[in-house]
Amino acid sequence: MALQDRTHAGAWSMLLPLLAAGTVAAQSASPSGGSIYSCTDARGRTLTADRPIPDCSDREQRALSPSGARRIVEPSYTAQEQAERDERARQAAQQAARLNEERRRERALLMRYPNLATHERERVEAMQQIDTVIDAARKRLGELAKERQSVDDEMEFYKKDVSKAPPSLRRKLDDNEQSVAVQNRFIAAQDDEKKRVNARFDEERVRLKPLWAANAPPGGAGAGR
Repeated sequence: MALQDRTHAGAWSMLLPLLAAGTVAAQSASPSGGSIYSCTDARGRTLTADRPIPDCSDREQRALSPSGARRIVEPSYTAQEQAERDERARQAAQQAARLNEERRRERALLMRYPNLATHERERVEAMQQIDTVIDAARKRLGELAKERQSVDDEMEFYKKDVSKAPPSLRRKLDDNEQSVAVQNRFIAAQDDEKKRVNARFDEERVRLKPLWAANAPPGGAGAGR
């Protein structure tokens, strides 16, 4: 009997390594490598399997390996779905770039105008520069008015028949009228420029107000109304 037990024990000792090798080979041949997959499908069911789950091919799956390592299995997409994902990613990247550019502009604006007083001072200087140009144009209009009076005085001799006026005199009259029109258009354009510049400063002030408040020292004076 003892001899038979020893014989059985010897057989098992030789067989166990072969069984172990066979188990490892079977696991290696398994498509999942022994991992456990889980997901929640479109119907809200929690599914678990020893291989990727077909009902969750359109969503992420969680895989747990025998060693305890966890990983995420990305869903598989059709060409159209992948194109849509790429487009959403592109739009998101563009939006992020716009936000970064906006923040950069805000930082530059805050560096240029650290407070309300600085901003208002530059507004006043910009308005003064435009007013100086307008004053020069109005001065020129005054000169043209005097020139026109001189031409009109000469035209008095020909008021009964303007066609008899010398061509040089008629040319002076035409030139004067054209110059007056040019100066008036220029003044109108400068008035529009003042409105545009004022609107720009108003818009900047709206953008700067929260930036001033955020960067104001604790207990410091407000940015202004």
